[in-house]
Amino acid sequence: MSLNDLAKASLLKPHEPTREQIGKIFGVVDRDIEDSRRNLSPDGQFNIAYNAALQLCAIALLAEGWRAEKSKAHYLTITTLPQILGPDWHDGADYLDACRAKRNSLEYDAAGRVSAKDAKELREFAVELREAVVAWLGDKHPELSP
Repeated sequence: MSLNDLAKASLLKPHEPTREQIGKIFGVVDRDIEDSRRNLSPDGQFNIAYNAALQLCAIALLAEGWRAEKSKAHYLTITTLPQILGPDWHDGADYLDACRAKRNSLEYDAAGRVSAKDAKELREFAVELREAVVAWLGDKHPELSP
């Protein structure tokens, strides 16, 4: 579904982003990437790295003028990434959606379901995604670029 189709289905609502708002979210991203390197359990590192990546997807969606409705917000925010950053991000969105499911399992089912390698891989993905979002913003929405 296109972003407009998602809006027609009441899954996205219009949003007018500001440079200040985007900058503050980048602050959260940078904090979370750094915190995910700390001496925490793999679960904790994974959860924090996931949040960094999710916030980067949210920045892209907000910059395009949309905000996900609360129902399925994580899923919608992640799955719109290829529509915004381009089709090269399909695999990245699929990977992050799989991480979303793992994170939900960590939060609601049982601890210890991810390894240190899983946490490191997700952190590295978040760093790569951050670079892509910054470049995309500079190209498509320079007025919002940090």
